[in-house]
Amino acid sequence: MVQTPRIYQEELEERTLSPLAARSAAAVRDRPEAACPIRTAYQRDRDRILHSKPFRRLKHKTQVFIAPLGDHYRTRLTHTLEVTQVSRTVARALHLNEDLTEAIGLGHDLGHAPFGHAGETALTRIFPTHFRHNEQSRRIVELLERDGQGLNLCYAVREGIYLHSKARRDIMMTAWGTASTLEGQIIKICDSIAYINHDIDDALRAGVLQQSDLPPDALAILGSSHGERINTMVADLIDWNWWATGQQTPPNPPLITMSPEILAATNQLRDFMYREVYLNKRSKPDDDKVRFVIETLYSHFVNHPELLPADLLRINQQRAEPIERAVVDYIAGMTDRYALEVFRRIFIPRTWGA
Repeated sequence: MVQTPRIYQEELEERTLSPLAARSAAAVRDRPEAACPIRTAYQRDRDRILHSKPFRRLKHKTQVFIAPLGDHYRTRLTHTLEVTQVSRTVARALHLNEDLTEAIGLGHDLGHAPFGHAGETALTRIFPTHFRHNEQSRRIVELLERDGQGLNLCYAVREGIYLHSKARRDIMMTAWGTASTLEGQIIKICDSIAYINHDIDDALRAGVLQQSDLPPDALAILGSSHGERINTMVADLIDWNWWATGQQTPPNPPLITMSPEILAATNQLRDFMYREVYLNKRSKPDDDKVRFVIETLYSHFVNHPELLPADLLRINQQRAEPIERAVVDYIAGMTDRYALEVFRRIFIPRTWGA
């Protein structure tokens, strides 16, 4: 066999990764395709996501604060990058597959609606079969991209994207199941590590929270600063799951988790953020406006499907799906500013002669 960069990398994985790590050579796609001579399967998936249009749109989608004027607030794109970085740190320390971890991390939030939590809540209310961003992320990579062909990502990447979401009461609980790879499980936890901490940072910057508002019991365990908290959570995740390196007997079943003390403090901080920021009307004064914009656009395009993008209409017709599905695909793919521009163009009178 001729040695290529891909084969060398696959052999390196076999020699250096934990026995519990996912191997690129064993990756499976729905549609078989010729192997790349340079990149492993998971590296190829990472690149497909990175170069996709939905990934680029994340830079203009809200993380928490809608269309902030300050340059230092997180967007959905910077959130994605922070999740990926934290996850790779954990995967590297545990001798797991960084490339798989990175691919899942970059793709996990592709399906988020415009306007952050408010946008997702609005679509969930009006779409008959409900809307969840993790399900939409999977739909994007499996179907909507490449004019209905999808990106043909490996199963482990698609599974990790779909199963990253958590139940609201505990970052370890999910309504969809648990990823079969340890790399996918890492993304699920590191998603929470990233957003809890950077959303606190942004809320402090916005004046929505003061440092003194944060729960003191959680801070005493996790740390008072952004960096201290992330370091505590990441170090705990690595220490508590050292079995994942293959040097200790794994638990049964082998699940990546936090130690009880750090998990409890992290959930306390998460509960605080939901109560004081994510679901608090004082912190999100424009949520009702977001709901109005999205509901109005939804009703308009359901009644005028001929105005939808041609590729979404073609996919909709080929799959014989209700038109509401295509409308949700269109709105969910919008950036904040594009949604406002479409609304303005349709519903706001223009100055004569403009």
